[in-house]
Amino acid sequence: MKKMLSLAALAAVMAYASPASAELKLGGDASIRMRTEFNDSDTGSAQDDVSWQYRIRLKAAADLGSGYFFKTMLMNEEGNIAGGWQSVGYGNSEHVTVDISNFYFGRMMADSHYMMGRMPMNSFNNPAFDLTLYPMQALGTPIFNINFDRAYGFNYGTKLGDGDINATIIVLDNEATDNLILTNSQENRGGLFNDGYGVHLAYKTTIGNVTVEPQMVTTIGDSDVWSQTKVTTAFAANVIAGYSLPHPDVALARQVTPWTFGANASMPVGDDLKLSGSAFYTFCDDGDADYHATLLRLKGEVGQFMAWVDYNPAEDKKTGTDYSNTFVWAQYKYNVYESAAGSFNLQPTLRWLTKSTETASSDTDTSTLRAELWATVSF
Repeated sequence: MKKMLSLAALAAVMAYASPASAELKLGGDASIRMRTEFNDSDTGSAQDDVSWQYRIRLKAAADLGSGYFFKTMLMNEEGNIAGGWQSVGYGNSEHVTVDISNFYFGRMMADSHYMMGRMPMNSFNNPAFDLTLYPMQALGTPIFNINFDRAYGFNYGTKLGDGDINATIIVLDNEATDNLILTNSQENRGGLFNDGYGVHLAYKTTIGNVTVEPQMVTTIGDSDVWSQTKVTTAFAANVIAGYSLPHPDVALARQVTPWTFGANASMPVGDDLKLSGSAFYTFCDDGDADYHATLLRLKGEVGQFMAWVDYNPAEDKKTGTDYSNTFVWAQYKYNVYESAAGSFNLQPTLRWLTKSTETASSDTDTSTLRAELWATVSF
């Protein structure tokens, strides 16, 4: 916490250092959350829990003039946390640090823009990334929580026809070392151009009162897939882990090249209701991986109330496993106080996840219900 306050004070001093300095705006939010969690499993191993959590995020933005800009966000990412939420007393200790969660800079022009750095992905509103990285368990906003909703790369967008096209290249891993040998397969890897990259293409346009955004996500180069025990480390290193193989003793597992296609769409209904939906399909057949999965979302927003339901069926042909997952998110935001300087709001939130996993010899069903109350001050 002392480090965060010191950084904030330093940024404030820099903002007023001289008339020639860029205009620097500081802001952020601080939240506390009470979560009650109810778990159910037909294996009988589920546990219920109540936890108290908090999250502090500090944001800064600099306008350099002529459309050039810089943005960054600092928050805690250390420890076993999701989305920056720190549980009080977790493991008899709390990991309170300040991390540069994202930073990016670029230029906004009349008909185009570009930006680069550790950029936010907006995955909370775009499930295409969740399905690409977590095809078998794409629900519960995993990119937003586990990956902290950011990736290192370059983005360019421009007007095209009646809409806007965006292209993003994300760096996934670095395999420039020659003669890299996997433990089990003894496969030689590496070379100057063998790094892994993710590619995201999107075109957003409006037809009547319907906004449509078709998208495509894939990988190029040697993109590693990490085993389940390495997931946390992999994400911290900006490595995508989308397909978990049963090799927990191997840091690097196999390479996969998934393709994801689909679209988001939204439209107003009457004066108050906004309906939106998403439909995405991903598949991969690389020899080491053979799977396909779908994610469907229906979302509604009325005033301060928002809710959606996701459905995620998937099949892993290599292991002969079928998955069927359903997720519901519902929240209401109550504004207690609001002014030009900031706001204070309460947000009751309900999250319900059900998962069914079926093989030739077993059928496992689990569910998690989370009832939460958020209290947030924004400034």
